[in-house]
Amino acid sequence: MNLILMGLPGAGKGTQAERIVERYGLPHISTGDMFRAAIKEETELGKKAKTFLDAGELVPDEVTNGIVNERLKKDDCRNGFLLDGFPRTIAQAEALEDMLKQSDRQIDAVLYINVDESMLLERLTGRRVCSKCGATYHVIFNPPKVEGVCDKCGGELLQRDDDKEETVKARLEVNIKQQEPLLSFYRNKGSLHEIDGNRNIDDVFQSIEAILGDL
Repeated sequence: MNLILMGLPGAGKGTQAERIVERYGLPHISTGDMFRAAIKEETELGKKAKTFLDAGELVPDEVTNGIVNERLKKDDCRNGFLLDGFPRTIAQAEALEDMLKQSDRQIDAVLYINVDESMLLERLTGRRVCSKCGATYHVIFNPPKVEGVCDKCGGELLQRDDDKEETVKARLEVNIKQQEPLLSFYRNKGSLHEIDGNRNIDDVFQSIEAILGDL
């Protein structure tokens, strides 16, 4: 099975990716992991990507696509893969189709974990970090025994600037705008499966299993 996993920050993609990998034995391929591997292996494209990343610039599509193409040709992808974080644009999605056509493959399903924005805000703004030891908590899902105090060292728990509501809202808006054309692209192809991510982890995974069981 050749799969793409999509979802906004806070949708629980990481958790579901782990379960899919464990259940179906697919390699989990994220953009960050691909870049790190290509740079570590010092491939030609890895060296190019490094120059952009070191300069704090976005890696151009031609380099990103090339790294993805090299990764998908590796032996562990022969029986399928789970792509996470790629494609991000229509141009990348079209490039992915062309790559897969070269080996008579195609994307079997695009799994989109859809979570209400209000719940995403609750999940993303609830994180608290200890000012002393760096331990992480969540005011709802993993609260400390005493509000505002670290269980481990007694340090003060703080909300980081990038977890504040205004910052999170802005980040979500950017992601929603970026994601919409891609969702439409795969919806029109009939390969998009929307999964209600407002439920608990087990229920979300059951929905994923039902979709993949029909492929």
